[in-house]
Amino acid sequence: MLSVASLHIHPVKSLGGFAVQGAKLTDRGFEHDRRWMLVDADARFITQRECSALTCMHCAPLTDGFRVTDVRDGSVTEVPWSLASGAASRASVFSDTVDVLHAPVEVSAWFADQLGIVCSLAYMPDASVRPTDPAYVNARTSLSDGYPYLIVSQASVDDLNARLNPSERIAMDRFRPNIVVAGGEAYQEDGWRAVMIGGTRFSLVKPCGRCIITTTDQTTGERGKEPLRTLASYRSVGNKVLFGMNAVAPDQGIVRVGDLVHPQA
Repeated sequence: MLSVASLHIHPVKSLGGFAVQGAKLTDRGFEHDRRWMLVDADARFITQRECSALTCMHCAPLTDGFRVTDVRDGSVTEVPWSLASGAASRASVFSDTVDVLHAPVEVSAWFADQLGIVCSLAYMPDASVRPTDPAYVNARTSLSDGYPYLIVSQASVDDLNARLNPSERIAMDRFRPNIVVAGGEAYQEDGWRAVMIGGTRFSLVKPCGRCIITTTDQTTGERGKEPLRTLASYRSVGNKVLFGMNAVAPDQGIVRVGDLVHPQA
C-alpha cells in the first residue's frame, strides 16, 4: 500500500522549505509554493546553483506569511504570503519572463546584506501567468524550475543511499520535492503515468533532470560530488541524470499526509 509520507512547500525559490500536514492545490502548484524568488540587478532569478548560501535561508510558516531565518547567525526577516502592490517589473526564470512585484526595500536589503550580493525579493502575483513546456503538457506553474509538482518515492532515496558510503548519505531535502510517497519499490514513479491522491489525479509528465543542487548540503551550503556522481552511473539518459517525476494536477483540491496513493500506469 502506498501513501503520502510528507508534503513540502518552498515559499521562496531555492530557499529552505517546510513540511505541512495538508496542502491546497492552485492553478500553479501548492498554495504558497515558489511564489517568491530572489533576482539580481538584471532581474534574473538567483538559485543555489550560483549562490549556495541560499541553503542557509530557512522558511517557516506564520499566520499571515512566513519567517526566513539565516541559520548561520540567527538573523530573521518576515515576508507576507502575497503582495497586492509594489514596484512592478519583468523578471526571468530560465528562458521564461514573468511579471513580478518587488518586496519592500528593507526586506530585499536584508537578503542582500546576509548574502553579500545585489538582489531583490520578487513575488509572482496571480495575474502573472507562466506556462509549462507545451511539448510535455499545457499547464501553468509558479517560479519552480518548470512544473508545478515534483513527486519522489522514499524508496528511491533509500536505494540511492544504499549505494553511497555511509558518510555521504543524504536527506530527501536535496531533491526538494512537493510530494514524498511511502511504500513500494525504488523508482516506481518512473513507470507511473498518473496517481490518484486523496481524490485528485496527478499526471506525471516528465522525469526530473537533476543538477548541482543535489550535491549541496541544505543546511550549510557545502558541496561535494554526491549523490550526482553515483546517480550518473545508473540514472543517466542522454546528458541528463533523472530522479523523481514532474507532475501537474487540477487547480483545486487538498492532499494530506497519509492519503493513499493509487498509481495509474
